[in-house]
Amino acid sequence: MERDIREFGPIDYAIFEFPGSRFNGAIAPNIVDLVDRGLIRILDLVFVKKDEGGSLEILELSDMDSDEIGGITLFEGDLTDLLSQEDVEAAGEVIEPGSSALFAVWENTWAAPLATAILESGGQLATTGRIPVQDVLAALEAVAAVD
Repeated sequence: MERDIREFGPIDYAIFEFPGSRFNGAIAPNIVDLVDRGLIRILDLVFVKKDEGGSLEILELSDMDSDEIGGITLFEGDLTDLLSQEDVEAAGEVIEPGSSALFAVWENTWAAPLATAILESGGQLATTGRIPVQDVLAALEAVAAVD
């Protein structure tokens, strides 16, 4: 059965870079926890490595050692292959040579009921954005300095 668009939460993506290709799967328990608690649903995961010369290697979960990626292998059968070759190559452009990265796409399932209520009330998303945590911390420090 297909899901109605009104049943989805917002979809996000992120590219998590590991300078020096130091990805070791330590983030896997946190991702698994978010999924287990029903906060997110992983839609796609792709690993990339960029050598010192700038050549990009694209790795699917099945290409990687489970010791290297930890519990992320749990999602392998559920991935949607949403990311195209072009998406992944574009992601590779933002990481530095000698680095690896995890390109992740997820649904924010925690927000699905709110998104459904907004749509059913005739509303729609007008814009979205993110404020980097560094900016929030700097603003809080500035406020504390004034007080």
